Amino acid sequence: MPETADHSAHRGRLDPAVAAVRSAVRAALTPLRGEPGAAEARVLVALSGGADSLALTAAVAFEAPRLGIEASAVVVDHGLQDASAAQAEAAAGAARTLGLTAMVVPVEVAADGGPEAAARDARYGALRAEAERTGAVAVLLGHTLDDQAETVLLGLARGSGGSSLMGMAPVRADETSGVLWMRPLLAVRREATRAACAAEGLAPWDDPHNADPRFARVRVRNRVLPLLEDELGPGVAEALARTAEQLREDAEAFRDMIDETIEDIVEHAEAGISVSVAALAANPAALRHRVIRHVVQSEFGVSLTRSQTLEVARLVTDWHGQAPIDLPGCLAERRGARLVFTARA
Repeated sequence: MPETADHSAHRGRLDPAVAAVRSAVRAALTPLRGEPGAAEARVLVALSGGADSLALTAAVAFEAPRLGIEASAVVVDHGLQDASAAQAEAAAGAARTLGLTAMVVPVEVAADGGPEAAARDARYGALRAEAERTGAVAVLLGHTLDDQAETVLLGLARGSGGSSLMGMAPVRADETSGVLWMRPLLAVRREATRAACAAEGLAPWDDPHNADPRFARVRVRNRVLPLLEDELGPGVAEALARTAEQLREDAEAFRDMIDETIEDIVEHAEAGISVSVAALAANPAALRHRVIRHVVQSEFGVSLTRSQTLEVARLVTDWHGQAPIDLPGCLAERRGARLVFTARA
């Protein structure tokens, strides 16, 4: 675990990898600073003990006090491996050596669904609860540019559409608690976090799950992306991350347009909601499809697939008396000049 000396600086200059991680963390934390005399903002760092989260924790320990921000580390013990409790305590000990308070939170991972998704749900639930308990305004996560590239590539392979290709947002407000999920390292390469740990005398833990080819993300990381780099040349990961950023900008613009459009064309209906057919038809297909998905998602909590969205859109653009369309959680039907969505009994 960490040595107390800062080996990155004792020769008179800061190691470039340490500087890159600290700079990214400083940029993320600066907007959280309170006004002079105000109470300190509090943030949590999600620490697994791996190189990414350990480098993040070290940078937060350095930067947060200089910005008047109180920081703590949270280690979630999923209990999925032998000696996981000991590893979690070791990670928490590393954070304490860096000067942060740290806590270990054990969780139970549900058996339903895939193991990755179940572990993620348990982890985020624990982090959300801890943020609410401590009054933290943000939880910092150690995802890097490489994680972003893997997410985009997986979304592309699954045909998940623009929302998946946007990857992970640098900052996102939790829908239930309002706590900010922050990813300061999305522009930092994984190799830089490992180099930062080495420069600061930190010994990261290598999770064996990160080398298990049963997981699609591991195969993308260890096989697919290296192959793309070999065949297409360097810079594939950066290009995928740029794609996510550009799509996110587009999505934000569409969100504003959708909000403005919906105010004028949507009305509440009995047991549901209705949308003006003429207004939908007058909009470009991209906006029309987004309005349909947004209405169904916000009213019924259902995410439509591409094929379902197109089928509903044909009630607007290719109307010839079709029967109501059975969707998850609701029915869509054409009633004169309105496209009506109603809850299914």
